[in-house]
Amino acid sequence: MPSVQSLSDFELQQLLACGDEAAYNELYSRYAVQINRFMQKYLHASVLSEDATHDVFIKIWSKREQLKKVQSFKAYLFTVARNQALDHLKTAFRTESAINQISGVITEYRNTVEEDRLTKEYLLFIENVLTTLPQRSREIFALCREQGKTYDEAAKELGISRNAIKNHMVLTMKVLSSKVETELGISLSVLLAVVFKH
Repeated sequence: MPSVQSLSDFELQQLLACGDEAAYNELYSRYAVQINRFMQKYLHASVLSEDATHDVFIKIWSKREQLKKVQSFKAYLFTVARNQALDHLKTAFRTESAINQISGVITEYRNTVEEDRLTKEYLLFIENVLTTLPQRSREIFALCREQGKTYDEAAKELGISRNAIKNHMVLTMKVLSSKVETELGISLSVLLAVVFKH
């Protein structure tokens, strides 16, 4: 069997899902530094960030069986990290001034490279899910979500009824919602807010 260093993230996550500690250690070595930097953007304290990083990987290990269904380990990992950071903030800060400070940190964070990377991961995830849908559904999703057209505008452009547009969008959103909740552990509305924010 090849060494764990030569395996892809997907191969490692499948091994980890079965309890392979070597795979876990390799994924930790690949991502711990990135997750720590990610945490510092939220927590602004190295000690808190290190603790939160450890908590993220503990959670990954404790819920390792879920990785069997995950399409992108990195997107899943950063989702867990974001939730963990917010949990730390909720626990650490209670006052109004602290809440304002947290809001400022999160606003600042939205412009960081880490979120850009996460957004790209989410976009790739959406694209992979969309490839399983009919061509017409993908086309309609692109018009309504990516280009911001109304159902009426999309119907006019494609020469089909508004009801047909709606039916395609309902199907697409159902498939996306199921995949996002199962594989990323977040709601579809959260993912779309990140990807299609203005």
